[in-house]
Amino acid sequence: MNRTGKILLVAALVGVVGMAFRVSWNALRDIANAVGADHTAATLYPIVVDGLMALALVATLVLVDRDRTFALRVLGTYTGASLVLNYVHGLVPELHGRTVDWGRLADWDPANWALVLLATSLPVGSIYFGSDLVAKVLHHRPVPSADQDESPRVTVNRLGSDLHESTPEAPTVEAEPSAATPELPAVDSTGPAPAIASVESTPTRAVAAVVHAPRRSTGRVPASARTPRPNRTADQLLAEARELTADWSDDALTAEAIRKAVRTSSAKGRTLRDALKAERAEHETDGPEEAAA
Repeated sequence: MNRTGKILLVAALVGVVGMAFRVSWNALRDIANAVGADHTAATLYPIVVDGLMALALVATLVLVDRDRTFALRVLGTYTGASLVLNYVHGLVPELHGRTVDWGRLADWDPANWALVLLATSLPVGSIYFGSDLVAKVLHHRPVPSADQDESPRVTVNRLGSDLHESTPEAPTVEAEPSAATPELPAVDSTGPAPAIASVESTPTRAVAAVVHAPRRSTGRVPASARTPRPNRTADQLLAEARELTADWSDDALTAEAIRKAVRTSSAKGRTLRDALKAERAEHETDGPEEAAA
């Protein structure tokens, strides 16, 4: 339904409820006059009864669970009370012309007492139940919907042992000896070897392979498990460093850079640096001498 249709539906509902209230207002005003209310009180009496019905109806649309059940009970109780008083107003014509005696709504005394008690207790009940409903509506917290409950999940950095569950080990099945396998006769070393009877092959049971989950290294790898590297001599390291740093400048010729390029220790990197710088210094010294010669 579009917005215009909803507005027309609500307007029609308000009109129907307003006319129904006007009809009920006439009957409840005469009942209030009959139980001793003055003109102003009799005029406000229908608002007290039917107004609480409207308040309870709104509360049922807002509240949930037990509070909603309570609002429905209040709505049903005051709807029934208003129906009874309107019914009595239709049965007693004297109420229309205000010719009935005060406090006389029925000829039978028990019925009259019950009707007077009902008519006089409705305003007090409106104060109590109306205040309770308003308090429940004001303190009501709407339940968040499913879309509001869903929040972006933050991925927590966890260890691999927490993210991967270990694969359960398959039970190892041992092959049981077959009862049909005959025992071999004992061989006497002093006499000739007896003929060994042929043994029929018996089917063996398959043994389930034990599968272990791959483990993640948590510390330093022991030296025995590392990939062995060839030990290079000092001359081999110097030759490799000389080849790698041939086009390096003097500023770039540092022990750390040489260590990373040759992949050796810091001490050997400093030794190579000093050797390479000495070679370059010697080469620069020999250059001018050869040019002078």
